[in-house]
Amino acid sequence: MTEKDFIPKPYPKLIESGSHSWSSPSNIALVKYWGKKESQIPANPSVSFTLDACKTTTTVKYKRLEQPNSEFSFDVYFEGDKNEAFKPKIKTFFKRIEGYLPFLKEYHFIIETSNTFPHSSGIASSASGMSALALCLLTIERDLSIPLEVTEEYFNKKASFLARLGSGSACRSIEGDLIVWGKHTDIEGSSDLFGSKFPYKVHDNFKNYHDTILLVDKGEKQVSSTVGHDLMHNHPFAQERFKQAHNNLSRLINVFETGDLRAFIEIVESEALTLHAMMMTSLPYFILMKPNTLEIINKIWRFRQETGRNISFTLDAGANVHVLYPESEAKEVYEFINNQLVVYCQNGHYICDRIGFGAKQL
Repeated sequence: MTEKDFIPKPYPKLIESGSHSWSSPSNIALVKYWGKKESQIPANPSVSFTLDACKTTTTVKYKRLEQPNSEFSFDVYFEGDKNEAFKPKIKTFFKRIEGYLPFLKEYHFIIETSNTFPHSSGIASSASGMSALALCLLTIERDLSIPLEVTEEYFNKKASFLARLGSGSACRSIEGDLIVWGKHTDIEGSSDLFGSKFPYKVHDNFKNYHDTILLVDKGEKQVSSTVGHDLMHNHPFAQERFKQAHNNLSRLINVFETGDLRAFIEIVESEALTLHAMMMTSLPYFILMKPNTLEIINKIWRFRQETGRNISFTLDAGANVHVLYPESEAKEVYEFINNQLVVYCQNGHYICDRIGFGAKQL
């Protein structure tokens, strides 16, 4: 599919008002996306676990304007309070998607959104937030397009395509449980334009995988992901990093099929550390890990060596640690987390999550 496939035909009708609500999860990349081209195109492919408990719930209420506006008309409420800080990013999003949702200037929108997790703290809140918003807007278009038939496959692809234009990783939050984004020669159906389900066999070892997120730092990130991605343009190690991502994704195809947990751990932890190595070797350089991040990593390594448990970690662009482990080892690993790792969390806070299966209309 190309961008042109997402440009709609004229709408058969215009609706005066309405409301739609979606919940959409965050996701955690196993092979990381870091660096992008124009139009939110990734510099390398990625693959992620869709999460379940960490999600954004968004309601979009819409009312037709008497005259189409020259500007976008909307208000944003975050967790019950009017939020002006979110408006510039949403305005940019609307500008990017207007050609694919040409009704945007014909309505006033009230956007009400809330998270089940701390905003801007290294959990992908932009992924869940932008995907939920994209789904609400696309559902409005579906209202306008009836009786034109829209298949679920097309709807999901367009939702992922639109979400990507708000936040790259948001395109991986529409579906689950393993999502690939970015063209990869070994993965049929993979695309730079949208995320799609991993198309090959996945061993039972990776079903219902757990992700306990240790909230080392719940504050705002020092450096936004957008700035970090831009620093890859002149990064001295960028091209080798992009090759590494392709190679690791190729390796994961076999790992997912065979259930090789040790190889999975090696790839996922290497990817996490490489992501932060890219940040530390860019210009300007920066460090998002905190001392407690390193304490947790060392504790995980020691526990794995002593017990043989298949516990591992990954990191997003922040200080928080995602502790990954299979369902079959959940009891022992959870006891270890509770007894030895929670002490390193800010105010003892952590989130128990696991693999999820994508967004849901409410």
